[in-house]
Amino acid sequence: MGTVSKMSNSIVALDKFILSTRDSGYKSTPSAVSELLDNALQAGARRVRISIEKVEGPTGADIRVQVADDGCGMDRHTLVQAMRFGGSGRFNDRNGLGRFGMGLPNASLGQARRVTVHTWQSATSVLSTYLDVDEIASGGVESVPEPVRQKIPAADAIRLSPAHGTTVVWERCDRLDNRRTTTLVRKLSAALGRIFRHFLFDGLVIEINGVAVKPLDPLYLHPDAIHSGARSFQSSWSCEIYSDPSDEDSPIGTVEVLFSELPVDAWNGLSNEQKRSLGIADGAGVSIVRAGREVDYGWFFMGAKRRENYDDWWRCEVRFEPVLDEAFGITHTKQQIRPKEYLSEVLNGFMETTAKALNARARDTFASIKLSKASTSAEQVAAARDWRMKPLPPRTTNGTVRADYKLLFERNPTLRGIQEADAPTYHLLEDEVGSSLFLDSIRVGNAIVGVVNPRHQFYRQLYEPIMSGKEIDGVQLASAMRLTVLAAARAEASFTNPVERKVLEAFRTEWSQAMDVLLAKR
Repeated sequence: MGTVSKMSNSIVALDKFILSTRDSGYKSTPSAVSELLDNALQAGARRVRISIEKVEGPTGADIRVQVADDGCGMDRHTLVQAMRFGGSGRFNDRNGLGRFGMGLPNASLGQARRVTVHTWQSATSVLSTYLDVDEIASGGVESVPEPVRQKIPAADAIRLSPAHGTTVVWERCDRLDNRRTTTLVRKLSAALGRIFRHFLFDGLVIEINGVAVKPLDPLYLHPDAIHSGARSFQSSWSCEIYSDPSDEDSPIGTVEVLFSELPVDAWNGLSNEQKRSLGIADGAGVSIVRAGREVDYGWFFMGAKRRENYDDWWRCEVRFEPVLDEAFGITHTKQQIRPKEYLSEVLNGFMETTAKALNARARDTFASIKLSKASTSAEQVAAARDWRMKPLPPRTTNGTVRADYKLLFERNPTLRGIQEADAPTYHLLEDEVGSSLFLDSIRVGNAIVGVVNPRHQFYRQLYEPIMSGKEIDGVQLASAMRLTVLAAARAEASFTNPVERKVLEAFRTEWSQAMDVLLAKR
């Protein structure tokens, strides 16, 4: 009889597992590096130094990545457990960034074919071990190699603190997002600056190839961020949620929501390139922050509201505690959320309503800016063409000023700032004027001021929709225009006194001639 090969009863076919797990891990190099930073922060690190460099490998040029920290370091048992898939001593820990025990091996071997870890808790003794994809896949290695004790780590490994710390080294990196080191450094710096912004604000130092990572605040609120200038919209809103709503004895966690409003008035004039550089263009969304660390960014908890261009001008941050991981649908990679329905039911109403309000505020601000620009342009044209019309007669006054005009001057600094000039100037503003007129006219020296009443139907039906650039039905607009002309004819027909009619005729003539001059194409 021939020999019967002994089949393994192992639950995991290790040689196949190590290859398949590389394809089911982290969606980007920054996501994978973030896992190493999570471990460093859990170990109490205050400084992290990342090195990305080109080296000569067995098959030619290669990239080596090192992540060194000044955390507390690990003993032999902790190191071995940290190198195992699911072997963390912090498994299911809800008090910090870690929880699943998959971070170090899964993140590392998802980017590189070999990971080596050096760790020390004193200045005289360093423990080192490694995992190698090719060795495991060939069946030659079935367990974490016994850590080797040495006085110092390998000569080319970073040792950030002589007293304690850990250095993770990736070699034979075949899954990095880019092969160009400058591109890797640039993208990694931006991603880490955003993901760990709250830790950076609190004093954490992260360096990549000797350059400090700067915090990037997607809400544009923090003065120490790369870009700031937004303002908080209302106060932050918070609520308490059961981690399991079907169990009243389950832990309760807090969710905090903060909205910010970008300065449309100050930034609307930036070029498209500048807006992209600042992250304004196509940047609408919600930052999801778990225990101070961003885990996702997207269009979350918005109910039926669809994303629009005006939504680029506000931001939102949702902060939650790890006890609510199940509610947010956090996976072991901590790089995305899949909110449960009961969580969405709690958050959607408030967040959708607030988002719609901010969208409307941005829309109104743009309309006001557009109106202001159009008014300024019209005022300049009118002043430039005034010479073509009959000169205005000298201004006469009996020394009295209407009470509502005094109020008008108090409410409008533009009027108080008008300077006396030889040639007429023109100004247009909106104010209720305390009357039912749709238009009032004031002469201040040689300045001609037109005051449009925003409460009048002319303003609501014609003036404001046209000036703000709103979509208006052409038939509706034509009808409103014709009705305006008919209203003028109807008003004039109500005057029968010859003297009054003569004044109206003179006014109509002057107005018609002025429109002819000011509306001419040149």
